[in-house]
Amino acid sequence: PFIQLARYDKPVGFMLLFWPCMWSLLLHSLYTGELAPISFFVFFFIGSIFMRGAGCTWNDFLDKDYDKNVQRTKDRPLASNKIKITSAIVFLLFQLFIGLIILIQFNKLTIIFGSLALIPVFIYPLMKRITWWPQVFLGITFNWGALLGWMSISNNLSSVYPFLLYIACIFWTIGYDTIYAHQDKDDDLLLNLKSSAIKLGENTKYAMLIFYSIFFIIFAVILLNLSNSLIIHIAILSLLVHLVFQITYLDIYDAEKCLKVFKSNNLLGLQITFFLILEFF
Repeated sequence: PFIQLARYDKPVGFMLLFWPCMWSLLLHSLYTGELAPISFFVFFFIGSIFMRGAGCTWNDFLDKDYDKNVQRTKDRPLASNKIKITSAIVFLLFQLFIGLIILIQFNKLTIIFGSLALIPVFIYPLMKRITWWPQVFLGITFNWGALLGWMSISNNLSSVYPFLLYIACIFWTIGYDTIYAHQDKDDDLLLNLKSSAIKLGENTKYAMLIFYSIFFIIFAVILLNLSNSLIIHIAILSLLVHLVFQITYLDIYDAEKCLKVFKSNNLLGLQITFFLILEFF
């Protein structure tokens, strides 16, 4: 039940948290011509698993009464009483402690900014009660690693690249989480919960075009500023093809398709990473 509570059995979630960290480390490597320490990649990967797990635990703690009434979530450990609330809180603190152990391996600036990430982590689950755009807050929360990755090596905030990457990834997250939210929109309406999927409705594909265009343009600008090689041009083209495929294939009335398109973003993360590694070496 604890594995289910932290969603360790669903790796797409922690991988989507990890990719911005990975990209940030690799982009800094391209920027300086020196590969980031391998240990940093390992730390960010483990940190992504435990911090995503902590976020899911906190989310389920706050949403347990809602989850009981939703078909997709009624069997979650807290909603189905497989785990006691006190046990869940202890488990949450344990995951945060692991996250802290990893965080203190980095420089002071990264530790400070990494600690600040707890604010959006704890606020995000409440947003679907008060705004139609909880996906924006997820984007702010989920892509903190775009800043931390660069910062962990440079130990300063002098470059514009991590901030551009952070903004780009926020729009990427708004896009893919809107797709994800379409699975639950009927239940959310019954429970008086809000989401961008409900707000956008039939205009979702047009909105996706905007969200993904902003992500694509900013990311392409970053890449072209760091390198003008053939590999980078192929990377940009492959990114464009993937995003167009998502928008084209999406059917907001088919929950299974929504889940498939959402999960395909893990492949997007992998393909960008592949080209960045290829470009570096």
